[in-house]
Amino acid sequence: MESTWRRVFGSPATGASQEIMSKSNSKKRSDLVQRRDAPLATPTDLTRSATKDIAGAMNAILADVFALYLKTKNFHWHMSGPHFRDYHLLLDEQADQLFAMTDPVAERIRKVGGLTLRSIGHISRIQRVLDNDAEYVEPLDMVAELADDNKTLAARLREAHNVCDEHRDVATASLIEVWIDETERRTWFLYETSRRRN
Repeated sequence: MESTWRRVFGSPATGASQEIMSKSNSKKRSDLVQRRDAPLATPTDLTRSATKDIAGAMNAILADVFALYLKTKNFHWHMSGPHFRDYHLLLDEQADQLFAMTDPVAERIRKVGGLTLRSIGHISRIQRVLDNDAEYVEPLDMVAELADDNKTLAARLREAHNVCDEHRDVATASLIEVWIDETERRTWFLYETSRRRN
């Protein structure tokens, strides 16, 4: 009977082997607690200074993009007038494009070892795009304001590109180039739309 037990379950644990297993489990628990409590540390060949500068520049961009996304949706929801359908659809398309930027920007910050935005409050503390809480805004004023905000965003993207160039972060810089092009396209469309007359 004992030989069958040993074949199926192995030798009963001795005091020494129980002690080894207990130490092993204790070490695993300790390692797990240490990993859980440790700060996020994404491996990167960039210096701490580079990570700080790039994360700072890109978090400001991310806050601006979230603020501009919400302003664009606000104007989309509150559009009125004879060109409602055209403006409503244009702003919806542009809001989708802005929202599509948010995850790649945040993930890029994490990839270079930085920490990114955590809340609406965090966004509001660092955003540079001004909110517009007015109850009513003329349609052409909405379009003109968004054109100006997008133009400013393009300039800030160029500034962030310069930070990336300084630290030789070509991956972030190449993404920024695409976002500049998209932002310039939004500015162009909004500008041309604002020239429309009834």
